[in-house]
Amino acid sequence: MVCVMCLIPLFLVPIVNLLPLLFDYLMGKIYGVMGWEYRKPERAPPACPYKPAAQNDAKVTEKHEPGSPEPLAETAAAPRVVELKQD
Repeated sequence: MVCVMCLIPLFLVPIVNLLPLLFDYLMGKIYGVMGWEYRKPERAPPACPYKPAAQNDAKVTEKHEPGSPEPLAETAAAPRVVELKQD
């Protein structure tokens, strides 16, 4: 058996998906009564929430010797640290 409260989302999803269409229909009727033209706003198309994993096709061209440290580039995310001397 399944509780009734667990089934409520199954019935709410179609209703929630119809709300924008119902809103556009009602606004069109209200604007029509006032003699205005209601233009539906442009909505973003539905998008898949799952994005494919990025493929790493980049090949390493530089080879570093095992004992030498790799050079680090300064970026805005990692600002240079300034040491203060105290007397």
